[in-house]
Amino acid sequence: MRPLTDAQIRASFLNASRSERKNLILPTDLESRDWESLDYLGFRDPKLPKLASVIVELDDEPVGILLRQTDARPRSRPQCSWCNDIQLPNDVVMFAAKRAGDAGRRGDTVGILVCENFECSVNVRKLPPSAYLGFDREAARDRRIAALRSQVTDFARAVRDGT
Repeated sequence: MRPLTDAQIRASFLNASRSERKNLILPTDLESRDWESLDYLGFRDPKLPKLASVIVELDDEPVGILLRQTDARPRSRPQCSWCNDIQLPNDVVMFAAKRAGDAGRRGDTVGILVCENFECSVNVRKLPPSAYLGFDREAARDRRIAALRSQVTDFARAVRDGT
């Protein structure tokens, strides 16, 4: 992912009002982030714990999505829909995102189960255990990274296009 400035992040949101963009609390460590190891930028609002944001590169442009954590808790421990990590080193929660445009104004939303603090980029970069003799662990990691990017961009398209 390419490094982003505060202004680029605020301007990127598809499903947020001007006041929501203006009042958004951005991470303070943007300059020190390892952008090359990020497949998307995800962060929580420290003042509003149920509010989160995800910035994705879609068609070579940053696309921001405002998320709200739902109150519903799954009965069993869910798996993240983006990184599909089976080790589950962190909690997975349900987020809802208003769709962009008229659909969002009508109240249409998209839900997704995601790592609570957006650790997906770290999770997919861990070398998987060897499944069999001759298993290419590096290739498996590369496939997990590509799958994460695909899942995140598909979600962003669903929010943007209303599909």
